[in-house]
Amino acid sequence: MDYFPLLKALILGVVEGLTEFLPVSSTGHLILVGALLDFNDARGKLFEIVIQSGAILALCWEYRARIVAVVRGLSDDKKSQHFTLNLCIAFTPLAAIGLLFGKFIKANLFNPMVVATTFILGGFIILWAERRNHNPRIVDLDELQPLDALKLGLAQALALIPGTSRSGATIIGGMLFGLSRKAATEFSFFLAIPTLIIASLYQLYKERELLVMGDIGMWVVGFIAAFASAFVCVRWLLRYISTHDFTLFAWYRIAFGLLILVTWKLNLVSWAA
Repeated sequence: MDYFPLLKALILGVVEGLTEFLPVSSTGHLILVGALLDFNDARGKLFEIVIQSGAILALCWEYRARIVAVVRGLSDDKKSQHFTLNLCIAFTPLAAIGLLFGKFIKANLFNPMVVATTFILGGFIILWAERRNHNPRIVDLDELQPLDALKLGLAQALALIPGTSRSGATIIGGMLFGLSRKAATEFSFFLAIPTLIIASLYQLYKERELLVMGDIGMWVVGFIAAFASAFVCVRWLLRYISTHDFTLFAWYRIAFGLLILVTWKLNLVSWAA
């Protein structure tokens, strides 16, 4: 039995789980690691959808009590209805822009210069945001208003530009819009659930012809690895931000952007993939 595909699945699953909810862009990391493992073809892209599902499930499990409470209260609880409305509003910009301009973005922006630039620029934006006087007016998600949700949704839509980071755009955008670091991070987590589920189902439908039963072993390994690493990462991040800011991730993004440029110039990674 060839165990190398399973090892690839394990590595990529861990990378997905560790980067999906951090402000560092999971897509950029999967491109790099996929290239190093020679797994950036169409089959590899389908595999990324599978492991992303594992990361989403980990998030759902972490917040299962809140999710169940919101679902149960949709019919008669105003807080649950308000929270759900905010999620729907925040999800709309990315969905609309993605449907309208998704093909254009993939055709024109998925190149190493854009990825590297957004990584580095995003790093400097985080440094700038963390150096500002931060006096949050929203410290609890129940205080979030529909206009705030719309602003967060527009921030998330920036993640359509490769290398931006969905979580990074939402968290830093939330902080700039007046949310506390914890509230911005938690809303980013909750917003990830419908965003990533719908995106994964859509991509899975588009790539359904690539589904092969022979790959199920890889899917299972990658799914479990992504679930476990994402679960650990989410819990770690919530503890980390209670005593730290995002400066560490800013410098990491800048360094990673430079790494993209180096690997591209030396023809080590096909970032256009």
